[in-house]
Amino acid sequence: MKHRAKIGFISLGCPKNQVDTEVMLHELLDAGYELTPEDIEADVIIVNTCAFIDSAKRESIENILDVAWLKEHRNLKAIICAGCMAQRYADEIQSEMPEVDAIVGTGSLHRIVEAVDSVLEGKKFVALDPNGTLRLGGDRVVSTPEYMAYLKVAEGCDNRCTYCAIPLIRGGMRSRPEEDIVEEAKTLEGLGVKELIVIAQDTSRYGLDLYGEFRLPSLLKKIISATSIPWIRIMYCYPDKITDELIAVMRDEPRILKYIDLPIQHISDRVLSRMNRHGSGKLIREVVEKLRAEIPDITIRTTVITGFPGETDEEFTELCEYIKEAKFDRLGAFAYSREEGTEAYSLDGQLDEDVKQSRCDEIMKEQQEIHDELNRKKIGKKVTVLCEGYDQVAETFYGRTAADAPDIDGKVYFSAEEKSPEEGDFVEVLITEAVDYDLYGKMTKKISTEDKK
Repeated sequence: MKHRAKIGFISLGCPKNQVDTEVMLHELLDAGYELTPEDIEADVIIVNTCAFIDSAKRESIENILDVAWLKEHRNLKAIICAGCMAQRYADEIQSEMPEVDAIVGTGSLHRIVEAVDSVLEGKKFVALDPNGTLRLGGDRVVSTPEYMAYLKVAEGCDNRCTYCAIPLIRGGMRSRPEEDIVEEAKTLEGLGVKELIVIAQDTSRYGLDLYGEFRLPSLLKKIISATSIPWIRIMYCYPDKITDELIAVMRDEPRILKYIDLPIQHISDRVLSRMNRHGSGKLIREVVEKLRAEIPDITIRTTVITGFPGETDEEFTELCEYIKEAKFDRLGAFAYSREEGTEAYSLDGQLDEDVKQSRCDEIMKEQQEIHDELNRKKIGKKVTVLCEGYDQVAETFYGRTAADAPDIDGKVYFSAEEKSPEEGDFVEVLITEAVDYDLYGKMTKKISTEDKK
């Protein structure tokens, strides 16, 4: 049965979850199972879930219920719920979702073959091993386009922000050894990766648990030395851990993209304290100013939370004023989600949903104006774009600049009259128009990979 069974996957949530999916894909292939991208053909479907906030939980549940239809109408024999929602809500899933045949928590992803074996024999299966026992890393089936890949350098988080359920779901932070990460980077380069995106729950904290110090700068230097990957992007850094050494590496290494994802969450000292964020509003301002002073062409992406318990009108106004002042290149705002098991769940001053959302909408409206202003300044300039493909409907090529991370930032749409680019090619594009979060232009030339190194 094993060699004939087809396994379908639905991966939800963040890139860190996607890497977990890729590890499970490899283990199933190695065990002799066949993978299928078509849900309608699958004997077993694994939904790797997210449970970070309410909307993510709803999406996970909806996906499970959607594929449950295939049990009655197609070949589907079993559904496996894996990942964050499985880890956090195993009891509720077992009691309220009879559609689910197996539960595999975040600490048990290496038991996925055991789970599939069991459900194909008609047996229920539950694996909720402690996160601290999870073997980090592992061979992967890279599911991103061949020109890019994520590189997860650590698991879990030690920051204990009062609103965040990640430590409850994934445990404390555990960094992977530098040598293991560098070897994986070399493997990914061998697969044709041109953009490597370094991720963790708190990437800037990498190495503190293993080496007693922040080792992200050291790790980046070793990846640079061991590979020729032209674009290396850093995501999920915290303001209080932006060291002079990290800034220097970003500034001085041309293959480290001048881009940083730096979630600030708020600027009010009182709100930051209630969130248990490490660092004050003053520190945030200083870090942003220093990054821009040391790396003038840097792109800074951030996120903020609106409607945190007790957030006053004055504190929200303070946040709005800082966003207008800082003019972040990229920004995402999220209405506070009250999560069971977190300290913030029991804080006084819980705000109405409409207040939280209206504040979020106001922030995003302001950011749209900032983004439009910044984008208009790019009209008439030439930018380097990593081509991601051709849109048959719009009849145009598209891709991203170094200032745009996949899935969360904008794109560049461009025409190319001669020497049409392929996926993964670097091209130069003259920007002629800016619409919403995207840019439009015309390709002027291809750029060789050697020019990017």
